[in-house]
Amino acid sequence: MDKNGKLILVPTPIGNLQDITLRAITVLKEADILLAEDTRVSSKLLKHLEIDKKLTAHHKFNEHKTAASIVSKIEQGNTVALISDAGTPAISDPGFLLVRACVEKDVEVECLPGPTALIPALAVSGLPTEKFVFEGFLPQKKGRQTRLTVLAEEPRTMVFYESPYRLAKALAQFAEFFGAERRACVCRELSKMFEEVNRGTVTELQEYYTNNPPKGEIVIVVEGKPTKTK
Repeated sequence: MDKNGKLILVPTPIGNLQDITLRAITVLKEADILLAEDTRVSSKLLKHLEIDKKLTAHHKFNEHKTAASIVSKIEQGNTVALISDAGTPAISDPGFLLVRACVEKDVEVECLPGPTALIPALAVSGLPTEKFVFEGFLPQKKGRQTRLTVLAEEPRTMVFYESPYRLAKALAQFAEFFGAERRACVCRELSKMFEEVNRGTVTELQEYYTNNPPKGEIVIVVEGKPTKTK
């Protein structure tokens, strides 16, 4: 590993453990310090990869407090690898504050390419992919309607993360704010055994998931506001 120390963001599988890259495995084996969003979740991955290393918790509840001390360790020459429960760190997961702290201290940051849920969902949606916006999780209460009002005018394809328990409600709101005929695609449990991809209007999808309550990780891809043609 780099004797000068660095922070490396290491994407981990979103479901299928075979999606880990050879480079990611090497980094996890050789890093001086391993940070994990949930050490219980990540320990299962390390066990699968036969990597016997201590994991240090780094999550949204302690990220503000620990970023400075981690940067200090990197400045001392340690290479720190950060993983989240699944996917790429800092994308709707902890990591942004640590990256920013490193940048402010002129500490090297590297991100490995690898798994993330939003790109596969966008690719299989059948909706335009040349331009899109990633909204992550919408605000639960304050600011949600304001954001939906703004997005109603968004012409690019939109990608959202959502809880399975709130999926039907979110689709109903999309119908209300975007229009009942707006096309969408719901991807559930991507890369896992029970992967499911459903396409239709937001109203059709809302009715389906109201009658068939889903489980697992959810990505919603929604058509942007159609361009008026003369």
